[in-house]
Amino acid sequence: MREKKVPVKKQPPSERIKNFNEVSLGYTEKEAIQEAERCLQCKNAPCIKGCPVEIEIPKFIKEIREGNFKKAFEIIYEKNTLPAISGRVCPQETQCEAFCTLSKKWEPVAIGRLERFVADWARKNNVYPSITKVEFKNYKVAVVGSGPAGLTCASELAKNGIKVTIFESLHLPGGVLTYGIPSFRLPKDIIFYEIEYIKKLGVEIKTDIIIGKTLSIDDLFGLGYKAIFIGSGAGLPSFMGIPGENLLRVYSANEFLTRINLMKSYKFPEYDTPISIGKKVAVIGGGNVAMDAARCSLRLGAENVTVLYRRTEKEMPARREEYENAIEEGVNFEFLVQPLEIKGDKNGYVNGIKIIRNKLGEPDESGRRKPVPIPGTETILEFDTVIVAIGQRPNPLIPRAYPKFKLGKHGNIIVDENGFTGIKGIYAGGDITTGAATVISAMGAGKRAARAIIEYLSSL
Repeated sequence: MREKKVPVKKQPPSERIKNFNEVSLGYTEKEAIQEAERCLQCKNAPCIKGCPVEIEIPKFIKEIREGNFKKAFEIIYEKNTLPAISGRVCPQETQCEAFCTLSKKWEPVAIGRLERFVADWARKNNVYPSITKVEFKNYKVAVVGSGPAGLTCASELAKNGIKVTIFESLHLPGGVLTYGIPSFRLPKDIIFYEIEYIKKLGVEIKTDIIIGKTLSIDDLFGLGYKAIFIGSGAGLPSFMGIPGENLLRVYSANEFLTRINLMKSYKFPEYDTPISIGKKVAVIGGGNVAMDAARCSLRLGAENVTVLYRRTEKEMPARREEYENAIEEGVNFEFLVQPLEIKGDKNGYVNGIKIIRNKLGEPDESGRRKPVPIPGTETILEFDTVIVAIGQRPNPLIPRAYPKFKLGKHGNIIVDENGFTGIKGIYAGGDITTGAATVISAMGAGKRAARAIIEYLSSL
């Protein structure tokens, strides 16, 4: 038995920091079979318990082991219509792989890498899942937002014969998948390929329509939609509330990544969307978004990029793989530091950050040890660009436009376990209900809401 996962090949760091091409090259057929052979095929399949979309993990891995890649794809697709996406960005290490029996002694099976392999194999070989037409009452459902929650909800409804229209505020579909995640981690052609298949299920996607502005919730009901799913995400950036955040070259990670991923600022002047970045960049935060912002900064030409995080490496919420990729590429890390003020020059540009050193105290409500400032350790670090990546809050547009929703303290729409908002015919899921979370958890929420919507429509 191989104790460790079959390693995956990557672009060398010296090459990849010069481009936005995908870093991980994925498994070959031989490597995928070798990794699949590590699976113990446990009868109780504990890995499935950790999968928010309930993929039959041992079954599809067994088919890989036997070289039946088409069958493996069909098994995955029964539960997940976005396998090439989730295979790349799902935090498997804290979900399905955390439950893998092998992880008790060795490294778990590389479930995510195998899922990606199967999805990529299907795409390269023009293999499509069969579409079974299901007859249903002639009801229409509106889905607000084309991110992972909305796409999953829409596809599940369409599979059950329901007519679905997705309303997207931006000019391209995909939500956070498109505007938030860099191409070196999730190529755009992968996103649009999987979205095209969802459209083949009969789902219509209308872009450049802002629900709450262009159309209201009541307008949707007036247009004949019998149910509505809200999956508008967490698009509101968080700031620290310290002096200097309005200086030039201070960005929220939302703006910074949207300019790069959606507006292609790295291709200026081919695209008319340049972004101003200096030579010494500070990224404040410790999650995946912070890693993305730091790694993008290197690719945009920054000579020095440093992530400032208020706790230690152990408490960082970023995926270990993304943290290690960042280190390989030359990103620096300063732990146990807390920004107090962003300093600027006479022209209004950033020229430094005043920080204070921390130590770790008792655990807070997140379960992580709380950072405690150490008096007398203040100092100024020189930077000419600051990217604030400390989290995103739920998009407030729809809750403000439709005040009937019950909201949590962070502006999230409150729902039950099935995504029901308490308002007849209206469901919600993903980051609009939880705040910024993972792609796969949003997909799981979309799936649960679809089941509830089907049950609701059946009762009409």
